[in-house]
Amino acid sequence: MGTPEVAVPSLRSLINEGHKILAVVTQPDRPEGRGKKISVSPVKKLSLEYNIDVLQPEKVADNNFCDLIRNNTPDLIIVVAFGQILSKRLLMIPKWGAINIHASLLPKYRGAAPIERAILNNESLTGLTIMRMDEGLDTGPILYQEAVSIKRDETAGQLRDRLSVIAGDLLIRVLKIMSEGCLKEMPQDHPSATYAPKIDKAMSMIEWGLDAIKISSLIRALDPSPGACTTVRGKKIKLFSSRILDDECLDTVPGRVVRKSKGTLAVETGKGIIEIVEAQCPGKKRLPSKDFLMGFPVPEGTILGE
Repeated sequence: MGTPEVAVPSLRSLINEGHKILAVVTQPDRPEGRGKKISVSPVKKLSLEYNIDVLQPEKVADNNFCDLIRNNTPDLIIVVAFGQILSKRLLMIPKWGAINIHASLLPKYRGAAPIERAILNNESLTGLTIMRMDEGLDTGPILYQEAVSIKRDETAGQLRDRLSVIAGDLLIRVLKIMSEGCLKEMPQDHPSATYAPKIDKAMSMIEWGLDAIKISSLIRALDPSPGACTTVRGKKIKLFSSRILDDECLDTVPGRVVRKSKGTLAVETGKGIIEIVEAQCPGKKRLPSKDFLMGFPVPEGTILGE
């Protein structure tokens, strides 16, 4: 059960290992973009390539859908970024239960946006947890965990791509241990749980009076979506991928553009200076800063956010 691109490596690993996949469950096809063209999920595309049955219920809690799954008598349900909550009735169908791959070291960062929140909080370490699902929000017992370092200046998109590949390999390892009856479950330490609520677009406007570390973390956490925003001469632009050039300098004017070298977009903050690697005008493609500045000049001394 999965929907976006991040779930594809796990499905591909199952296929490559020769596991018998009775069906793939993914979100219904939706209209997308300005033309509202019907779009199928990346997981569905891969499934069709291998002639795997695809199920697309509007609600997996529906009794008819649960009956359909029961009639298939699955050993296990594997969930990777599916997008719906599974009912107790559904969770109880497979003899091995249902497992979920979550992109954090649970009980830290339960919820919808663990990758974005880890970067937003300038964490240096995250990881993957394979857990047995229950009715709670990422509260089930832990089956396996693997820690993963967050690279310097890594964006949420880059980290998500890395973790998705690792997840595919990790899943195969865990299934082998499960089949040998050697996997021990560990209950989560619920009092130490933290949460990673969904990213809200209201967070995207940059406050240049904050320090360089916080601003850079925000830009990277919101890359690729929804993107961090600022204004230039009253026009809103999005900023992506950033680097800290200086995290100590106090002799700054928050939001002031400075030039460290030709073609770069460096900006002073409340404390320190950051470099913006890519930027985007409304309705245009995101571009490397050098190319962006050729079509949208931002002279040195410009104050962003005014």
